[in-house]
Amino acid sequence: MSRPERVSILGVGNLGTCVARGLVSSGEFEAANVLLTRRRPELLSSLRDDGFPVGSDNVAAVRESDVVVLCVQPQQLDGVLAEVAPAITPAHIVVSTVSGVSIAEIRRFLGPDVAVVRAMPNIGIAIGQSMTCLAADEASAAAVGVAHALFDQLGHTLEVQEEQMVPATALCACGIAFFLRAIRAASQGGIEIGFHADEALALAAQTARGAAELLLSSGNHPEIEIDRVTTPKGCTIYGLNEMENRGFSSALIRGIITASVKAAELYPHAASE
Repeated sequence: MSRPERVSILGVGNLGTCVARGLVSSGEFEAANVLLTRRRPELLSSLRDDGFPVGSDNVAAVRESDVVVLCVQPQQLDGVLAEVAPAITPAHIVVSTVSGVSIAEIRRFLGPDVAVVRAMPNIGIAIGQSMTCLAADEASAAAVGVAHALFDQLGHTLEVQEEQMVPATALCACGIAFFLRAIRAASQGGIEIGFHADEALALAAQTARGAAELLLSSGNHPEIEIDRVTTPKGCTIYGLNEMENRGFSSALIRGIITASVKAAELYPHAASE
């Protein structure tokens, strides 16, 4: 299966919505072939209006799809897996975005013959700019290609070892919020030095985009690019040193580490990863 015909997304909240819209905006899927479920499907009315099949019947959605994407909360996963297990066949591919839940834990419900791939995208997926990490064990290695078919059109993907999926949650999924907070802080600084709020936010966001694109296009270490704009006795080095004195880098590092520790604790039955 190079590309699935029909995809079901179970437990559609913010992330599931972004995945669904991203699949359709990529041009690879029609909304009618992306089935969405939620315990309260009325909360998905805007998606229904856009042509997505919406409902609360997980079993029916699974039976009508080739690939099942799990987007439920970790504490809800066991119940959903127990519910859909009778409908899952070895022909299905299960993609789990649930943080902290191992492939082995999922197979405990679905059986040893079901291909399971873990994926950790972020909400940038809605605009085709996700950083998605993928992981599979040896038994599911062939299914990774299908996961690539889903996520390669929605940003960048990187295959990692399964034990790196919890850190990926902190750096990529949580990380987008951390960078958004940095942009907000920069815009607040811009207001203080004289820009209107909308101007400051636009300036900060575009500057952040430029910085990211510079690294992605050049492949350089950030310090190389920093050195290019840091002159002796210049304003940049004064600003950088002040931020470091205030703990900018250490705060960001500690935030990522703390998020990783918390991510590992989200699933009640998680083994240490």
